[in-house]
Amino acid sequence: MVRDRHDVVGALLVGGASTRFGSPKALARFEGETLAERGHRILMDAFGRAIVVGKSADELDLPFSVLDDGTEVRAAIVGVAAALRHADAETVVVVPTDMPFVTAELLRVLAEASAGAEVAVPQSGPLPGAYCRSALPVLERRIAAGELALYQACLELDMRMVQWDEEELRNVNTPADL
Repeated sequence: MVRDRHDVVGALLVGGASTRFGSPKALARFEGETLAERGHRILMDAFGRAIVVGKSADELDLPFSVLDDGTEVRAAIVGVAAALRHADAETVVVVPTDMPFVTAELLRVLAEASAGAEVAVPQSGPLPGAYCRSALPVLERRIAAGELALYQACLELDMRMVQWDEEELRNVNTPADL
């Protein structure tokens, strides 16, 4: 089953604590743009539409609006669940702001791989990932129980694994990683 790109929305997560980074990662500059701008651009290249999910209270100075994830908890599972609630598509491809090497090609491959499953992720873990709306009840139940490990939630879902170049899957934890 081939996914119509209009059945997919990209979602950028900007609600992380950035503890090791020392400042909001979303605002860090890399190759002439902020990490958030880069992530948003790549999602737009892949799917033609994207939402940004984070904490309204962070008041990040970004050129697009941030949809609030509805909680003070800072965990990727919270952002993924909020993206599924906010999106007007059955599939949401989620990228954290701290993965500047991800390509639109990878994101499209994840969306395709999720057809007939609830989630598709690369071998490195649950993000980036393509999450189907049917995954939302599991994510919400685990959040309510305080079980915030996104990968553990994925193990409860019908998950497809995509093998991909590890270089594209690197995240940045310190300014030196840029």
